[in-house]
Order: sequence, then C-alpha cells, then structure tokens
Amino acid sequence: MEITALVYIMLTMVTVTFAVFINNKDYVQLHIYGIRRPDLSREYAGNIVAEAAIYCLLTGVSACRIAMGNDYWSYADNFRLIAQERYVSSEFGFNYLVKWLQVLFGYGNYLPIFGLFSVITVFFFVKALHDQGEWYAGSLYLLLANGYYFNSMNSIRYYLALAVAMYSMKYVLRKEYGKFILWILAASAIHKSVLLVIPVYIIAAWLSESKLGKWHYIGGGILILSLIFGQDLYRKIIFFFYPYYENSAFDVGGLSWANILKCLGTLALCLICYRQSIRDQKVNRFYFYLNNFGLLVYTLGSFIPEVSRVGYYMIISQVFLIPNMLAGMKAGKWKILCTVGTAIAFLLYFIMFLYKAYDVNIRLLPYMNWIFQ
Repeated sequence: MEITALVYIMLTMVTVTFAVFINNKDYVQLHIYGIRRPDLSREYAGNIVAEAAIYCLLTGVSACRIAMGNDYWSYADNFRLIAQERYVSSEFGFNYLVKWLQVLFGYGNYLPIFGLFSVITVFFFVKALHDQGEWYAGSLYLLLANGYYFNSMNSIRYYLALAVAMYSMKYVLRKEYGKFILWILAASAIHKSVLLVIPVYIIAAWLSESKLGKWHYIGGGILILSLIFGQDLYRKIIFFFYPYYENSAFDVGGLSWANILKCLGTLALCLICYRQSIRDQKVNRFYFYLNNFGLLVYTLGSFIPEVSRVGYYMIISQVFLIPNMLAGMKAGKWKILCTVGTAIAFLLYFIMFLYKAYDVNIRLLPYMNWIFQ
C-alpha cells in the first residue's frame, strides 16, 4: 500500500475521534422529527467546535491536493477550453462557475478552482451529517470508510451533486418539497444526473408513510420486469442525456459486487432491527427504501453506464440508516456484536478501497499536495 495512504488513515482516525464528542441526537430530533428538547445551546456549541475542526481537516486535505485523480488533468484542460469559450460537455452551471473563477484568479490558474469545489463539496457532506446524523461519529465513519469523501477528490462535478443530494434528504423528510427540488435543480446545473433523485426520493418518502398493499407490490413487480425486459428503452433515455456514454469505456456492463454486498448486509441488519428501528420510524423507513432501490439498481441495472454512480444517490442513505439502527438497538451482547461486526466489515472495505486507490483508473494515491510538492 502506498505510504501516503497514512494521510487518509490518520485523517479518518482523527476526524472520527473528534466526532465521538459530538452529541447530535437531540438536534436532529428537533429539526427532522420535530421533537423539542429543553435546552440545546451548550450542547450545540460544543458540537459546532468539533464539527468545525472536522470540516477544516477534511477540506484541507482535499483542497490542497494536486495532480490526483484519473480526471485531474482532463478537468484542467476543460478549464482552459471553457476560458476560450470552446465546447465542453459539462453542464452550463459548472462552465459559468469555472469561467468566473478564472476571471477572478487568472487564466490557467486551476488550483483555486479545484480548491473551491473541495470547500463546497465537503461543506454539504458535513452539513448533511450535522442535520441528519443522530449518531454523528457512526455516520462520519461510514462516509469515510465507504470512500465517498475520498472519491470526491475525483469526478468533482458528480460528487458535489452527490453531496447536495445527501444534504437535500432533510427537506424530503420534512416535506419541504419546494426547497428540495430547488436544491436539486441547482445541483443539476453542475451534474444533471442528480435529477434522478427527485422522483426516487419522493417515492421513497411516500412509501415510508404508506401501509404496503397489493398495488405497491404490483408496481414493484412491474418495475422489476421493466428493468429485465425494457433495458433498450432505458438505454435510449440515458443516451439521450449522455450520448457520449454510448459504447464508451463507461458502457461496459458488469455487476458491482461490493455494492451489492453492502446493500444485502444493510438489508440483513434492517430485518434484524425492523420492529425496533424501522417499522414505526418514518425517517429510517425512508432510508430503508432507498437502500432497497440501490440494491435493485445494482442487481438489475448493470446495463446502465456508470451504474455505481446511479446507485450512490440511493445507498448513501446507509450513512444514516446503519448508525440509526445500531444506536437504537437494546443494550446487550447482540448490539455489541452487530456494532463491532459492522465496524469491521466497513474497515475491511476501507482497506480494499485504499489498495485500489493507486490504480491508474483511480489515482487517489499517492497523495500529493501543492504545499509540499
């Protein structure tokens, strides 16, 4: 493993240690569930200090990187093309933001552009944890161990959209659909794939408040059959929005076994905790349905180019669902076993991620930054 992987390992250890001191449950229950507590001021202030430290550390590592990621220099080339007003395939919001930044910082000065995207992306990740992470340390650990944060140093447009989608879940849970749609529309100006979450999140929220009947199962069956027999139609729709993906290196099919196993493991934990943490808790049911949608996409949607990115919009809910279920279990040996087992499983996934991070198609290792390079 690359020696600079220690940067990622130490960052994970230090930030999760800070997160252990964050008691976020009362705040989340007030702002998501509407349950009022007598006084949150002192607790809230302590949380903010720890979260600020976490944000600064995550932002610093990401914003100071240089020449990392398989598309780093592709983005740098696109920045120059945008400044020259030549055609690039990225969305208009991204292009205008890049053009404005180059006016501000100078033509060819790409480091501030990468830095600003890091600042914004990490903000939405941390703000999502602040607003929805009842067990903050558990949620942060999963965000890091799953590689979502580290991968945001690659594919910067997509991961900014993913962070906004994660942040916008709170508006769906609070039934503030106007705000939710506005945030997603804003994010779609950076990466239009995020528009997918508008129907998906709203359907998941509707199901979380519904008592399932035969029509729900019939609808689910129709969806499954359409994914099996209607692949050509889905591909036509996809390539209408992303024509350059057809027959490209991204259009290779194949199953994402790691993500399928994560979804299945989460589903197994949900079944164990269903009565205690899912059945009567609308918020967890919302995350539960998103995990199931993700499982459906990964098992039957291999015909979708970059299927992992489609599924991430759904399974990133695991960052909240798994800690909520573990924290809600009754104290005892079974809770300890499930918690330790989950922590070890994602630790192994994190190790696998680090081993793959130096691959030429990923290039997140070795870690390099412009301060010391």
